[in-house]
Amino acid sequence: MTAPLITADHIRASLAGTRPPDDPAAVVAGSSGRDWPAALVERFGNRLQPSAVLIPVIERRRELSVLLTERAAQLTHHPGQISFPGGRMEAGDADLSMTALRETEEEVGIRPDQVDIAGYLACMPTVTGYAVTPIVGLVSPDISLRLDPFEVAQAFEVPLDFLMQPHNQQHSVRRFEGIEMPLVEFRYGPRRIWGATAAMIVSLQTMLLKNN
Repeated sequence: MTAPLITADHIRASLAGTRPPDDPAAVVAGSSGRDWPAALVERFGNRLQPSAVLIPVIERRRELSVLLTERAAQLTHHPGQISFPGGRMEAGDADLSMTALRETEEEVGIRPDQVDIAGYLACMPTVTGYAVTPIVGLVSPDISLRLDPFEVAQAFEVPLDFLMQPHNQQHSVRRFEGIEMPLVEFRYGPRRIWGATAAMIVSLQTMLLKNN
């Protein structure tokens, strides 16, 4: 079955009323509804680092697309993997929206005033000890990217319609430090989108298609 074409207005309507966690520091490993192995819940407990990413949806004339980045090869954590711009919450951030917008400007050069925040997805604890809140933002197509070469090797767009099609998902199991965990991924050309990034895309897909 093919998913319907999603519009910017549909995104706004589907995410209307969503909000980030009231207390980002209170998110724990078993609180997201995901099937977390007990060993990981026990390991992280209340020690998750509040973080946020922006899911930038570019309003192209013919179709919407999603901006993703390839992390630089020299990074300590997840080098070369596909991700959304974002990072950990800093003391000077008023809220998680500021975290995502600040990190996005630092990594790819999209200014906060160029992003129309449409809503929030459920906070996602990760196996690396972060509580990540995905923030969906609609972005004008006339942006000029400015990549931080220390953090981002390249940026690219994937049609939103491709990511909304359930048949483009691949499911498997990953072993993480001896613990088996379900894994979802998307293959777009030579790129492999997997892990927390793919899980966030599935979360967005669920939100956008549940009432369609």
